[in-house]
Amino acid sequence: MSTEMLLASLVRRNPGLVREALPTVLPWVRFLPPVDANQMADEIVATTEAAVAGNTSPVSQLVTEWRHTAEIHADHNLHRVLAAPSADDFGPVARSTGD
Repeated sequence: MSTEMLLASLVRRNPGLVREALPTVLPWVRFLPPVDANQMADEIVATTEAAVAGNTSPVSQLVTEWRHTAEIHADHNLHRVLAAPSADDFGPVARSTGD
């Protein structure tokens, strides 16, 4: 049995354990509103089950995306700006000059 299959089996048997463990394993989850934290847990369960074939990169991508969402919630000014309604197109985005 592969590690991915073991993880998927555990997640499938006890999805509530994922909800309990998230704030301990990923402390930034605490910045998410409860509704978002629950949605994240549901998505992790579903994505982990789908990744049982051995490709765990979707799980890593999902966690990265949720971490960025938590960062926005943690920064009140950024959250206010991004959550404000917008009725306009702000024009083209300048091409990055690289790092």
